[in-house]
Amino acid sequence: MEQRHFTTEEANEALGEVRPLTEELVGHRRALVELQERQAAITTRIAGNGGNVEPHELEDVQGRLDEEVTGIARCVARIHETGALVKDLDAGLVDFPATRDGEEILLCWRLGEDEIGFWHGLEEGFSGRKPL
Repeated sequence: MEQRHFTTEEANEALGEVRPLTEELVGHRRALVELQERQAAITTRIAGNGGNVEPHELEDVQGRLDEEVTGIARCVARIHETGALVKDLDAGLVDFPATRDGEEILLCWRLGEDEIGFWHGLEEGFSGRKPL
């Protein structure tokens, strides 16, 4: 499948679909991190003496972890279906392939920004963002 290239206007229009998916994605990621920390704490208690661990506590956390992972995968897939690329799950960073003066670039957007205002080269990443 050929990669879609966005104009700035098309990328901004796509934010109508991408923004809520990215908000959901970041929420799933935060919940996943919290659950992983809880899982580690439970595992540490079990490895110690196994005390103070409720029956099925670890199993319940694992089930919730699986739900969050599924939610992340679903959001990423839906964002990728638009032609955009998820770059950072924690920050909600999404790139939109584009061309500028005949060169392949990425229009760069991060959750919390109102619109596409930056771009960078394919090898530069977020730290190489330049204003449009």
